[in-house]
Amino acid sequence: MILVNTDYISGKELETLALVKGSTIQSKHMGHDIAQSFKTLVGGELKSYNDMMNDARALATKRMVAEAEALGADAVVNIRYASAAVMQGAAEVIVYGTAVKFIEK
Repeated sequence: MILVNTDYISGKELETLALVKGSTIQSKHMGHDIAQSFKTLVGGELKSYNDMMNDARALATKRMVAEAEALGADAVVNIRYASAAVMQGAAEVIVYGTAVKFIEK
C-alpha cells in the first residue's frame, strides 16, 4: 500500500475509489499525567505525551489502511492528519485520504 500526501503518484494513472479514514482516542495513565504536569513547571519535551500521540497516529493510519485494503485500493493519496483534545490527558487523532486503484495501461 502506497501512502502519500499528494493528489498523485508519479507514473501512475489513478481511479478514485472512496474517502477512507481511521481514528483513535488515546489517553495516558494517571500517574504519567501527574508526572507530565510537573514537567510543565520546568519546561521541556513531554515525552510521555509525544509517545502517546505517535502511537495514536500509527493506530489511526493502520485503521485507514485496513479500510482502503477492504476496498481493493492500491494506494491512499492526499492524506491528512488532525488531532483534538478530548479531555485532560486524552486526544483524538484522525487520518483521512482518498483510496485509489492503479489503472493498467
